[in-house]
Amino acid sequence: MRLLATVFSSVLTLSLMISVAPAETMRHGLSLFGAPALEKGFAHFPYAKPDAPKGGEVRIAAIGSFDNLNPFTIKGNTADGLGMIHATLLHSSMNEPSASYGLIAESVSHADDYSWARFILRPEARFSDGTPITAEDVAFSLQALTEAHPFYRAYYGNVVGTQINGPHDILFRFDQTGNRELPLILGQLPILSKAYWRAEGRSLGDTTLDIPPSSGPYYIGAREPGRSISYQRVADYWAEDLNVSVGHYNFDTIKYIYFGDDTVAFEALKAGEVHYRREFSSRIWATGYDTPAVSAGLLKRETVVVNKSAGMQAFIFNTRRAPFDDINVRAALNWAYDFEWTNKNLFYGQYARNGSFFQGSELAASGLPSEAELKLLQPLRDLVPEAVFGEPVANPVSDGSGNIRPQLRKARALLENSGWRIENGQLSKNGEALEIEFILVQPAFERIVAPYIQNLKRLGIAARMRVIDPTQYQNRVTNYDFDAIVYSFAQSESPGNEQRDYWSSAAADRPGGRNVIGIKDEAVDRLVENLIFAKSREELIAACRALDRVLLANHYVVPQWYSPHERLAYWQGLAHETPKPLNNLSFPHLWWRDGPHPSGSSN
Repeated sequence: MRLLATVFSSVLTLSLMISVAPAETMRHGLSLFGAPALEKGFAHFPYAKPDAPKGGEVRIAAIGSFDNLNPFTIKGNTADGLGMIHATLLHSSMNEPSASYGLIAESVSHADDYSWARFILRPEARFSDGTPITAEDVAFSLQALTEAHPFYRAYYGNVVGTQINGPHDILFRFDQTGNRELPLILGQLPILSKAYWRAEGRSLGDTTLDIPPSSGPYYIGAREPGRSISYQRVADYWAEDLNVSVGHYNFDTIKYIYFGDDTVAFEALKAGEVHYRREFSSRIWATGYDTPAVSAGLLKRETVVVNKSAGMQAFIFNTRRAPFDDINVRAALNWAYDFEWTNKNLFYGQYARNGSFFQGSELAASGLPSEAELKLLQPLRDLVPEAVFGEPVANPVSDGSGNIRPQLRKARALLENSGWRIENGQLSKNGEALEIEFILVQPAFERIVAPYIQNLKRLGIAARMRVIDPTQYQNRVTNYDFDAIVYSFAQSESPGNEQRDYWSSAAADRPGGRNVIGIKDEAVDRLVENLIFAKSREELIAACRALDRVLLANHYVVPQWYSPHERLAYWQGLAHETPKPLNNLSFPHLWWRDGPHPSGSSN
């Protein structure tokens, strides 16, 4: 994906003017398809509590360490929570699949053919140092972000120029028409201070522990690199009374405390040092909360159903390396994974297995391809496995006993089809043994990977695992220096341009991207473009389902598991509105402190 610096520079220097059509309609918000649900002038989001009390502190656990306060570089270990200091042009709704309303921008418009989008900024918008947020800052933010990080370079790859019509008026030009999502994702652009980042010696591509001006509701307060970081609520936040902010940002202080591993972090929760925990361990949820604080109702437990796709969590294999570039090898690795035994013996039966890259949503493929899906898939018939045209490729299912000899026989047959044979007790081909190293950053995964490795060894595969520190792990993933890792592909209810970063050939060799698998597949590339340029919700659904079928049929991952609900634990004194937003846990931005911590502290 090309860098946009030269294009942006020339456009700004020449100050090219584009006449906006007289029929242009300025809107208070956008939706991917149709109009947003809330009308202009709405008082507040329906899930926000407008009179939520302000004040107090909430403390959250973070794992590992940090040495960087710049979230827009692939370098270093970035501190948790930095998204709170950056405001965006639009504010996304938590109740609508893909709708946003004005934040820094009071209004937005776009061409009928989506060849440009225009944002009118609020004159009152300010950075935390008191300087106004202008169109110059917006143009700079786009340029700097696309230069600094491969995700933004891909996400905004169709934006080819900016036109500043005034201090609070900016227009973006696109190199393609029909990309309906571009105005919305430009609304997600974090706005940075041009004056600060253009100062001598500063680069958005570098790590830093300096504190930049914030455009959001919080600024960086006390911090001890590697140990803790606090965010302070901006007392006179310029957007505090906007409808998109009412009921939000209620804590005065949000503090992240770093721990060496999750076991210590959990003990900190039980001791009251940490106030809130999103529980990912089924074992801890089932056995770890038998404490006096829970029995007394001081430490609360809550399960929450969130109406959104679970995406895909999986073992992924680096297809840039042999033998993981072989579809038979990848399929065999799935046959060797015994989810049912794992769920029964390690997870207390709390999980279901991922069967789709859009798990749990209407975007997931099911049954035979529909007419709309076939319209997209038939032109690709010579490029995709024949299995794409049947039921979606499903995971193997065992009886949970631990005896998976039938599954291992299928795995062995697939491996033999690709020329792998047992030689001297090892699976080999042309004198080379099949070896796999799983690198892990969370020790908790050791007990999960170990039984899988034993099954792989029964096939003659020399498999091993190694837990490494977060910095080394991040560097190896960033540079695709691994055989196998655990990875998650999150999905929204309206996937779009970010899918290029997940799956496209252009992203496969770009360090720091999210195509960690290394997929280079013409059919996948074309389906991603079909998805991005969908003209209706129905077309988007068909494109997602078609893409899902192709990804599953290529066996790019060994799917793991998901929970049908979220598990939360938090101390008395924290509260939230009921019901929560449809597709978001809303923590910490819509929660508040309704009383002191049981220790007696207001914090």
